Amino acid sequence: MRSSRIVAFAAVAALPFTAAQADEGMWTFDAFPTAKMQAAYGWAPEQVWLDKVRSASVRLTGGCSASFVSSSGLILTNHHCVASCAEQNSTAKNNILNSGFTAATRERELKCAGQQAEVVTSIRDVTPEVKGAVGSATGEAAVKARNATIARIESAGCTDKATMRCQVVTLYGGGQYKLYTYHKYSDVRLVWVPEAQAAQFGGDPDNFNFPRYSLDASFLRAYEGGKPAATPAHLTWTARAPVDGEATFVVGNPGSTQRLFTTEQLAMQRELVMPMRVATYSELRGRLINAMESSPQKNREGHQALEGLENSLKVYLGMKRALDDPAFMRRIAAAEADLKAKSGDKFGDPWGDIASATQAYRNLYYARYFATPRGTLFNYALSLVRAADERAKPDSDRLPEYTESALPLLEKQVLDARPIYPWLERLQMEWSLSKAREYLSPDDPETKLLLGKESPEALAARLVAGTKLANPAYRAQLWKGGKAAIDASTDPMIVYARHIDTNARQLEEKFDAEVDGPVTAAQSKLADARFAAYGNTLYPDATFTLRISYGKVEAWNERGKPVATRTLIGGTYDRATGAEPFDLAPAFVKNKARIAMNTPYDFVTTNDIIGGNSGSPVIDRSGAVIGAAFDGNIHSIGGNYGYDPVLNRTVVVSTAAVQEALEHIYPAPGLLAELKRP
Repeated sequence: MRSSRIVAFAAVAALPFTAAQADEGMWTFDAFPTAKMQAAYGWAPEQVWLDKVRSASVRLTGGCSASFVSSSGLILTNHHCVASCAEQNSTAKNNILNSGFTAATRERELKCAGQQAEVVTSIRDVTPEVKGAVGSATGEAAVKARNATIARIESAGCTDKATMRCQVVTLYGGGQYKLYTYHKYSDVRLVWVPEAQAAQFGGDPDNFNFPRYSLDASFLRAYEGGKPAATPAHLTWTARAPVDGEATFVVGNPGSTQRLFTTEQLAMQRELVMPMRVATYSELRGRLINAMESSPQKNREGHQALEGLENSLKVYLGMKRALDDPAFMRRIAAAEADLKAKSGDKFGDPWGDIASATQAYRNLYYARYFATPRGTLFNYALSLVRAADERAKPDSDRLPEYTESALPLLEKQVLDARPIYPWLERLQMEWSLSKAREYLSPDDPETKLLLGKESPEALAARLVAGTKLANPAYRAQLWKGGKAAIDASTDPMIVYARHIDTNARQLEEKFDAEVDGPVTAAQSKLADARFAAYGNTLYPDATFTLRISYGKVEAWNERGKPVATRTLIGGTYDRATGAEPFDLAPAFVKNKARIAMNTPYDFVTTNDIIGGNSGSPVIDRSGAVIGAAFDGNIHSIGGNYGYDPVLNRTVVVSTAAVQEALEHIYPAPGLLAELKRP
């Protein structure tokens, strides 16, 4: 979800958060606004419909959403959600990311390292337990009490850790706590993916824009016990054209929004966080492009890193421009003033408490952000060091990322085999270390701790060249050896992680005491104030947990001109110029005569989504899947802070286009037969 053409959208962008507007809302499944949708559409789904859809919806732990579309574990998601898996399984001679991949048989489906598929099986309110445990505690003590209680609830909730995952989710910034229980599939394999150019046609100029001509779709499969998983609760595949005005539902896992932030919190984002992120990511992008241009091998190996980096950079640019718009910020301030007026002094002064904590966070932000360098190898090292320390403690005393409920996924992510590119590891590490020195200053104690007497370049080169952590067998040896193995290790990356971890932990403790504890307490009061003022018309900020949004297929006006709701596959050939990024994928050239040019390709809806929703099924009233969400239009980039029903649009690849591809562009008769089975 990217665009290089960030226009002056913020003046008409996201509406401030009071009560949900029109089709606005990323609703939890236990609080779907049935009456609100019934009033707007004359119909709303019943509980049986919601339960069926929930049971077929998938969270991919790599950061995307998806859905089951067959009884044999077949999963529909986006191309960009599986691109890293395709890259992992590529070689210089067989680059399946570029050429596409179709598994001829199930035995040839390819494992995706670190990926896990999860389906929500239940949601339980545990707010009284968590808030009761915190009681009157404040600061770091409140955070420790909260985390200990959450660890206990999660551990007790999952009786079979081989197939279950339990996660207590914080909603409304601490106003509510819900226990989400998942059935997990730890073996996920790649089944079908088109050529990268088919999915990325139009490249950066087309991202966050519409019309689009993108086959951003793929299929995975979930396995259990070495066999395709049995998934009788799946969505019905319907390869049909969308109908203007029809109701649509997006079911997925939106990553993170800040629609409940106060003006003080948004000011910190505008003045401190976003300028730093934009500047540092822009520099990293330049470094990465320069390195990739030095050889075809580096160009292939760095492709996914660059795609992800550019995605993040464009999002940050859009967020910064939204926050820089005075009219938008005036509306945010007006909404806050309205809530204050309605609340009086019944809830104390949570805004003042958050302002004080935000000032403390400003003072802490750079040190905390740069406390550990970037890179996969260093992440392995830090995870191994901390896991060894934390596993020796009672579950209630551990860092949240290392509790018994969290460890199985972490272990998988650390131990799964995947390619490591030393040049890319050096580049990322030296960049992050150089930025730490720049933002903290060379004389700062943290800078001296991070670098010692070495330069960022020399330190990164020494650590990457000397470590054995690229070898999954060595990582497994350290994981199984526990604290004794970690303490005895002379691996330079492990030694370095041990060296800087104490400082990083101290910064987290300070953050808990001065920021997290006070803000959570204040946000809980704000949640009570909002419910008192606006009733049940509120939905929580996104938390990368399952949500449902409703909307419709509807056009919008751009600069006074209507934008059509859909594109056709034939339009790809009209759009093509022969030059990147508007060059046709080879299979589109080869199979042109076979393709039905009037097949609906991409379309738009008014559904409210954000990053993390990529791959979410777009579902019609009957419960059938008619597409997969993969992007938003230019106006949706302000969706972190609000939703505009007039302009915000979700961009969807249609099931009709995917089926046309399976039939005539990237033939997969076995997949077609599977999709058509009930």
